[in-house]
Amino acid sequence: MHKPFVAFLKSLGFALQGVVFLLRSQPNARIHLLATVLVCTAGAYFHLSRAEWLGIVVAMVLVWSAEAFNTAIEELADALHPDPHPGIGRAKDVAAAAVLIAAGGAAAIGMLVFIPHLARCGQ
Repeated sequence: MHKPFVAFLKSLGFALQGVVFLLRSQPNARIHLLATVLVCTAGAYFHLSRAEWLGIVVAMVLVWSAEAFNTAIEELADALHPDPHPGIGRAKDVAAAAVLIAAGGAAAIGMLVFIPHLARCGQ
């Protein structure tokens, strides 16, 4: 195999290890996984349009990315300074806020996409 391809496969393996760590160590990541499965199932059930899927996928990617960055910041901060520190605590709080902001935006997108479909079911 070519060296660049082998390097790519190794980096992919490291990234997948990160996903496994994220899911094993972070209860909120498991909640995001459940939400992802439910939203994708509902999207398939309601036959979402391409534009609706675009919004849903962007929202999911933002939440997952924010959760991964939050976990990375927490892990790095804890490794560098295991004792409580006000500055590190604030940084961790802001990183957690990013997840909250992304999740709130994803919920808003989900409502914009799914409420019309749910309303049609009630008619």
